[in-house]
Amino acid sequence: MGPEATSYFYELIIKNTKALKDQEHIPIVIYSNPEIPPRTDAILKNGPNPLPLLLDGVRILRQAGADFVVMPCVTSHYYYPDIIKKEKIPFLNLLDETLLYLKKNLPSLTKVGLIASNGTIKSKLFQKTFAKEDIQILVPFEEEQDQVMEAIFGEEGIKAGFTSGFPKKIIRNISFKLIQRGAEAVIAGCTEVPLALKEKDLPVPLIDPLQITALASIIKAGYKIK
Repeated sequence: MGPEATSYFYELIIKNTKALKDQEHIPIVIYSNPEIPPRTDAILKNGPNPLPLLLDGVRILRQAGADFVVMPCVTSHYYYPDIIKKEKIPFLNLLDETLLYLKKNLPSLTKVGLIASNGTIKSKLFQKTFAKEDIQILVPFEEEQDQVMEAIFGEEGIKAGFTSGFPKKIIRNISFKLIQRGAEAVIAGCTEVPLALKEKDLPVPLIDPLQITALASIIKAGYKIK
């Protein structure tokens, strides 16, 4: 869906797979369809339903021989329950993998900040998932969220190819506001966010669902992490 987020996810798998030559890397099928309608618009009832094209994508991957599927778009996980009802193929869920990672590596966390699209925040995807472990999700105030959306989707935003300057400054500043309100870590809850925001930019851990799920994908595929 997001071509750059898809490329970033693939790069994470390559860089983190223990391999000394091409033939030791994981065979991967990538289906990148940027024509899938905006997920946030659909969730907020402002655009067409992307589910039919999401299902088409899963079928294409299954028919190509994929053993399991990863969807490197957090907001699309709003449709995850519908997808797994209709398509019987193992699925690595970005939200579930992120929660598993936190419980294993940062078990004392009680409050986590979230930088994400309106669709992800309004549908409470992380809130519902993390409530299972009593982890509170802190989200930007409304005017701050408007800035996040501009930084991601605006004419000079991350999706337009700008990963430094204005979008990075906005997302970093709002992350700091969440930290000031008690966030002990910040989740890059839109898959474009890690393209601009890096862990060195914050005084608390930056939780990248794509990084976490890339490592989980390597293990699930039967390979070793570098």
